[in-house]
Amino acid sequence: MSAQVVVQIRGLHKAFNLAPVLNHVDLDLHAGSIVGLLGANGAGKSTLIRHMVGLYLPDQGSCTTLGCDAAKLRPQELARIGYVHQEGKLIDWMTVGQILRHVAAYYPTWNREIEKNYLAEFKLNLHARVGGLSPGQRQMLAILLAIGFEPELLLLDEPAAALDPLARQRFLDMLLGIIQDPLRTVLISSHILSDVEKVIDRVVILDQGKVQRDVGLDELQQEFVKLRLTAVRGQLPDPLPFPEMLSCQRNGSEALVVVKASQDQELDRLAQEMGSTIDALPLTLEELYCLVLTGGSPGATP
Repeated sequence: MSAQVVVQIRGLHKAFNLAPVLNHVDLDLHAGSIVGLLGANGAGKSTLIRHMVGLYLPDQGSCTTLGCDAAKLRPQELARIGYVHQEGKLIDWMTVGQILRHVAAYYPTWNREIEKNYLAEFKLNLHARVGGLSPGQRQMLAILLAIGFEPELLLLDEPAAALDPLARQRFLDMLLGIIQDPLRTVLISSHILSDVEKVIDRVVILDQGKVQRDVGLDELQQEFVKLRLTAVRGQLPDPLPFPEMLSCQRNGSEALVVVKASQDQELDRLAQEMGSTIDALPLTLEELYCLVLTGGSPGATP
């Protein structure tokens, strides 16, 4: 039986100043999934997320969140949603401790153990004024405010953009713990694809307001293969015997090629014919993203 649909989007169209930002998007988020929302600046990622919590209203189409029209979310639905975005406003005159108690008062499910561990891990001072925090510390606080009540649906829009590499790693370790709940649904949008691929199980790629791919990460990884060819003696043949190379980088005796996974069959035979060795290498999420949008790696020459 398929998992419950937590967010359902159908034919969602949104334009600003007559310029389409989302172009008739269809998308389902299922309970227990951890989805990476990928796309360039201006692809519509933040706009899509804001529709899920009712901050934007569709020009056409619909967005249903937790079984309710997102434009009409009630306090009981909002209390099940955690939302972090880069431009989030915090109450600057409060201390960290004051804003935590202020927000926690609205959520009977607030987890003081998560709060305690998070404050210690990220070294947030309860007595520090929010307005005096660095951008990274403000983002850490915003994340805590979004996860402290253990939401069913967690929407993270560039949550780690302001964090330094060490803080990002700590955040990801913490996120891996949070998403162990099989009923919790997480959508994370980030430009740092090397971080995203550590936690997600599904990939949604937006391009020019349209969903180009909505696929499991494992499935996407199985669509392409990178091969490292090394000539045993002399140079590799030119051209290489792959009918549809998506990219190729070579220097005579060595080459890196990317092909559709269906073409990686009979590698032993091809290696013998070319007088070379062939090693299959994993593709990063960033490489897979480029392949989906361009059909080949930037700068590569088939």
